[in-house]
Amino acid sequence: MTRTPAGTPSSPDGAERFHEERATYTVRGSGPPDLEAGVAAIRDTVKGLKPRPGVYRMLDTRGDVLYVGKARALKNRVTNYTQVANLSTRLQRMVSQTRSMEIVTTGSEAEALLLEAQFIKRFRPPYNVLLRDDKSFPFILLRSDHDYPRIMKHRGARRAKGNYYGPFASAGSVNTTINALQKLFLLRSCTDSFFSRRDRPCLLYQIKRCSAPCVGRIEVDGYDRLVRQAKDFLAGKSGVVQQDLERQMAEAAEKLDFETAALLRDRLRAATFIQGSQAVNASGVGDADVFALAEKGGQVGIQAFFVRGGQNWGHRAFFPSHTQEVGAAQVLANVLAQFYEEVPPPKTILVDRVLPDQAIIEEAFARVAGHRVELSTPQRGDRRRLMEQAQRNAGEALDRRLAESGTKAKTLRELAEFLELPDVPRRVEIYDNSHIQGAKAVGGMVVAGPEGFVKNQYRKFNIKEAQSNDDFAMMREVLHRRFSRAMKEDPDREGSTDGIEIWPDLVLIDGGKGQMSAVRDTLEELGIEDVPLVAIAKGPDHGREGREVFHFPDGREKMLPVNSPVLFQLQLWRDEVHRYAIGAHRAKRSRAISASPLDEIPGIGPSRKRALLLHFGTAGKVRAASLEDLQRAPGVSAGVAQAVYDYYHAGA
Repeated sequence: MTRTPAGTPSSPDGAERFHEERATYTVRGSGPPDLEAGVAAIRDTVKGLKPRPGVYRMLDTRGDVLYVGKARALKNRVTNYTQVANLSTRLQRMVSQTRSMEIVTTGSEAEALLLEAQFIKRFRPPYNVLLRDDKSFPFILLRSDHDYPRIMKHRGARRAKGNYYGPFASAGSVNTTINALQKLFLLRSCTDSFFSRRDRPCLLYQIKRCSAPCVGRIEVDGYDRLVRQAKDFLAGKSGVVQQDLERQMAEAAEKLDFETAALLRDRLRAATFIQGSQAVNASGVGDADVFALAEKGGQVGIQAFFVRGGQNWGHRAFFPSHTQEVGAAQVLANVLAQFYEEVPPPKTILVDRVLPDQAIIEEAFARVAGHRVELSTPQRGDRRRLMEQAQRNAGEALDRRLAESGTKAKTLRELAEFLELPDVPRRVEIYDNSHIQGAKAVGGMVVAGPEGFVKNQYRKFNIKEAQSNDDFAMMREVLHRRFSRAMKEDPDREGSTDGIEIWPDLVLIDGGKGQMSAVRDTLEELGIEDVPLVAIAKGPDHGREGREVFHFPDGREKMLPVNSPVLFQLQLWRDEVHRYAIGAHRAKRSRAISASPLDEIPGIGPSRKRALLLHFGTAGKVRAASLEDLQRAPGVSAGVAQAVYDYYHAGA
């Protein structure tokens, strides 16, 4: 048994959450999945454990994390895995794959829960309940580091100074709210650099969505009053804000200042829009997140409502994975722990059932939030009605998911049959190239799976070796680079790296016979003959959708009916890689257009380059200039002039 110090995980904002005294115990084994070997590795680990709180990780032969768990007493909890007769089939399978364990001790069980959620998010273990939707949630940020604070959408770590409001369920919901808030409070949304350059109001002022502080159309005191109103409104004091606006509008009307009265009327309409656009009646709830769970067909759906200041800021449905043989209450508890690993918990979290270890969860969330957090199952009143609405939404969302999954699963099964695949593909890689007569050529790879496109695994390849406009050579280069790397990383085809599959179940090429031959020959040169290949071409009526021809490595061609769902799926994949490759090519071409020969001279930054171009007019004239002429250029020192001259006359 080896004992090595474990690293100290930290929270997203850099604050240390966990006890510093900890250790990692690792026992290595080898061999294929075997229940006795797994139990032996766990027993060896148990020998060094004490009844202290902490987190344990089970690892397979490659060191990949199979499962992350927490415990109040590590020795007792881990010992349970050696009593295989009491384990479910799922846990027995996990134990049979376990060859080592890593242990991190913590100061309390609440700390262990937080660390467990952090590890699950990092390692994505196959035996943990996983919250698949791990995108960061947007917030509204009202910055405070400027005389005229800016209102903006924000994602990620909350490092900027200001007030954060959220989370919102989606970018669409936060954008709609910001637009309405701009109409209501006339706060600026522009960047500080844009603000400092203005000498006249921008379009937002013209359409009454900004008070134009950049050009002095409002004083600091007046803008501060708008900021205070915005903070009150976002904090739930919308009634006070509306009453104030109504009073100001009445005063303006009495003074016959109809222009001001009309502006205030429009602002009141914006306030009404924000409150009237709530699809959920959250009045009387204050600040709370609402979670309800539905089960059907072996799947789980969880509906979340985000309520702040009695206003619904959107809702989101989650469909966690790996929920088989896990109780519904435990699934919901695991999802909450992972969700609040990034999102700050509100003071109240409403759930539709009592959760296991609920007091521990509350304690852990309070550590993250810096205030007391209560998990509550409402029984009556407004909160109960809101929960019932969340439960209905959870059931309806799961029904839609099952219907969509059924249709998608049927389509993918038919696709596998048409393309003669051994099974439904879990990872599909689609390739295309984009260039203009060979210039600025870029290859694109997009990845798709049963749940849709996997955009964080898209890749672009800058074509380096292929000459002219040889599409076949470009495709050979791209596929050679992609699969030679796969051969180095996983030559034995053992699985995945960091949860990402290395080998595809299908490679789809945008092209015809020539592209298929190029790809087939390239993979054969690498000794790869078991990756299914298909090329999709426009067919005899080039340009007509629905007449695509599919080319196989052995030279066969097949077509699909024009209204086939399988054809629509393949077209969707082809169109996505086409879009991605063209976008990458255009970006590369734009960078080349804006480049200058002066960029290649060491030590010449933007300001000196600008000074040379302003003085001489063009880069060509800079090159032809004498050393004396270069030295006379404003803002160019003798040393810089010498460096430029030497660069162009090094071979003289």
